[in-house]
Amino acid sequence: MADALKIDVKNLSMSYMSRTGVPVHAVDDISFEITNKPGAGEIIVFLGPSGCGKSTILKALAGLVAPVKGSVQIDGKVVQGTSRDRGMVFQQYTSFSWLTVRENVEYGMRLAGVPAEERKTRALETLEKVGLKDFATRYPKELSGGMKQRVAIARTLVNRPSLVLMDEPFGALDPQTRWGMQSLLLDISKTLDNTIVFVTHDVAEAVYLADSVFVLSARPAKIIKRMDMPHFATRDMALKSTKEFRDLEAELLTLLHGQGNVRVS
Repeated sequence: MADALKIDVKNLSMSYMSRTGVPVHAVDDISFEITNKPGAGEIIVFLGPSGCGKSTILKALAGLVAPVKGSVQIDGKVVQGTSRDRGMVFQQYTSFSWLTVRENVEYGMRLAGVPAEERKTRALETLEKVGLKDFATRYPKELSGGMKQRVAIARTLVNRPSLVLMDEPFGALDPQTRWGMQSLLLDISKTLDNTIVFVTHDVAEAVYLADSVFVLSARPAKIIKRMDMPHFATRDMALKSTKEFRDLEAELLTLLHGQGNVRVS
């Protein structure tokens, strides 16, 4: 019996109107499949140059925008609008300034009618997972950029989505904080039973985080190649200096540079 598909995208094309009223063809006839791996925890990375259409693919998976052509299925169901089974983390972390960290994390549950005691319990459990339980009563203005992004991740995870979509969530962070957030994400992927789809233009980030990488062309996005990453016994700072890691970076860079100018952090 064939493995069930977590994500099944067929002949997806996406277009939108820019803020200046110019039509933009963002994604051009892409197809891909992600197999469901219950209990495994998996990170799928879409890697491509800035502005290539990565975020548009993510929005299609989230149900925020509808395809011009093609279909998107999650767990065998056609995506038609948003769902609590899919959570999205954006690059720009936003919180309600008048709510505490815990209240920000509880916000979606409050709208869904979850009882107060259950909201509190789930929020504190999730804040502990992202290392912010001791900051539950603080306000966003008291937090660093990395902490604010942890709040955004907790706000998504607390709803227990089976699919987590992350749109360059660490792009605005300094290198040291970014490294800590990457390590946090790896820990989350090991402990929570969900699939994470992560977009980035950073080649090193892709190699470090991904179980599989989809390399995208410049806009309109096409899939150049899918690369399954090897199993690294340990993922730490030392890994980034190894020959195997550098060779994978070089292979991805070669694929990207074949498509024109590439921004790489």
